[in-house]
Amino acid sequence: MSVPSCNGEYENKTLMYIKQLFHHCQVFIVTVIMVSRRGGRQLGGFAAATLAWIFCSVSMNLPQWRVWCFEEPMESKPSLTLVGMWRTCVYHRENNSEFLRVCYQYTYQDTFIPLNIRVAQHLLLISSILGLIATISVIVALWKLYTGRLRKKITHNPFFVPGILNIIASVLVFISTLYNYLSIIRKDGIAFPPYFHIPNIPDNQKVGTALAMATLSSFLFLVGGTISISFTLPERSRPQSSI
Repeated sequence: MSVPSCNGEYENKTLMYIKQLFHHCQVFIVTVIMVSRRGGRQLGGFAAATLAWIFCSVSMNLPQWRVWCFEEPMESKPSLTLVGMWRTCVYHRENNSEFLRVCYQYTYQDTFIPLNIRVAQHLLLISSILGLIATISVIVALWKLYTGRLRKKITHNPFFVPGILNIIASVLVFISTLYNYLSIIRKDGIAFPPYFHIPNIPDNQKVGTALAMATLSSFLFLVGGTISISFTLPERSRPQSSI
């Protein structure tokens, strides 16, 4: 098994991954808006929020949040450690060319997990749930919009509540990512159990791809939520005065 080195190679791969992900998101959202004639902005917002929910749900299950690097790996020291929100994966060198990856899943009984990870776990879970509720609500509202039912029954913005939910999810994901960025900047350590075979403090820490994905998720949640709450009913769908 090959493992990325802790020099500029990993940083370059992470940056390239972020650029590709952002480009694909732009293409997808613009395509959705161009295909639609009615409610194009809302479809674009729905696409952004849906991508945000997917990225949030996927990223919190990945271990690549913080990349711990060790400059001089020894037999008792891993070559690379990926610290995630729910598990940690360790790369140990078996011989000159092979690496063994071992992952340890966290439990609620683990006392070594720092408070910032515990908080991020709950915030990401809440964000994922809010994103799911908002996505379902927008699907229902879009269906009513395209079937013409909004003109007959709705006199308020049906996308307002899911928009607020997406904005709240954006804030929660942002707080989670901010905790991790600060931990990387401060080079915070974690007192892992002895059977993890991981030093408490790495030689260096870097931003992982999962953290970058979560950051993009926060941005897309905000975009989708802002578009939703800015929706206005067409003139002919607004109630007419009887005077």
